[in-house]
Amino acid sequence: MNQPAPTRRKPRIAVLPGDPCGVGPEMAARLLALPGNRDAAELLLIGDPVAMAAGERIAGTTLPRLEIGSLESLHFEPGRITHLTVPRALAAEPPLGESREDAGRSVLGSLEAATAAARAGLVDGIVFAPLNKHSLRVAGMQQEDELRFLQDRFGVQTFTCEFNVTGDLWTSRVTSHVPLREVAGLITPEAVKQAVHLLHDALVQSGLSRPRIAVSGLNPHAGDGGSIGTEEIELIAPAVRELAASGLAVTGPWSPDTVFIAARRGDFDAVVSMYHDQGQIAMKLMGFERGVTVHGGLPVPVTTSASGSAFDIAGKGIARVEGLQQAFDLCVRMATQLLEPAAAAALAA
Repeated sequence: MNQPAPTRRKPRIAVLPGDPCGVGPEMAARLLALPGNRDAAELLLIGDPVAMAAGERIAGTTLPRLEIGSLESLHFEPGRITHLTVPRALAAEPPLGESREDAGRSVLGSLEAATAAARAGLVDGIVFAPLNKHSLRVAGMQQEDELRFLQDRFGVQTFTCEFNVTGDLWTSRVTSHVPLREVAGLITPEAVKQAVHLLHDALVQSGLSRPRIAVSGLNPHAGDGGSIGTEEIELIAPAVRELAASGLAVTGPWSPDTVFIAARRGDFDAVVSMYHDQGQIAMKLMGFERGVTVHGGLPVPVTTSASGSAFDIAGKGIARVEGLQQAFDLCVRMATQLLEPAAAAALAA
């Protein structure tokens, strides 16, 4: 007996306006004002209404919103943005261009609500506009960054990592927000393998069937045969050989000062660097305004623009939305890939 085809739905994406004192709310307002984005996904805006009202005013737009007070009353209507108006942290519109505790509490509350929605299966992905790490810390965040905060809220015990995306090129890193003097001690074969596997899986989820991944060395000229350090010989190369033997299209270690030249040429789909600035400087030079950060290793795709809260231009109405748009498009694409297996399983049953 033929079974009816499962009903396919659009991915449900939570959108957060970021730090109320920065450019995040105006960027989120511009993003959500585009009809094409409302057509691409069912949208749940999670943010303080005071911050969003300011963002709409600065962006010169008014969003078609459906306001709800809790996740229990969550529902979507065509052409409208469902707005979860809790939690409230702002008594009044905060001054722009400042790092403030109340702004940080607003962002932490939005992140808490977004992870709760994802854990409950109510959203398939999260996109947030630029936030400010200092504001989060003065508001009480104990973790080193928002990725570790999200990791704790999701209860993820395995390896997580930021990915940076510019155009078709992805980067990951073995170490992240740690002092440079600690980096060498954190480079291990297992850490390299974890970073590569996580990046490979994310690339497959984004639509690449066999991603080509280059692994950078740690030292200048990738150690130059051991004369400028031996981490490449003793730690990185053995990990790369093991990964390649398992069937992944992984090569390296490549010299850090030239690997991005080859990647920009199209030789690789992704680069795994050893520490934060080794990859970030190259990627931001190649396209800062359209760059995307992906928080890898979480249960749902979480993306944001590579740019920061930009306190210096907040309120001027000149913040560009390209990076956040790229983050939204990527989140929708990854969330759709996650929904496809569920639809296929329902069809098979």
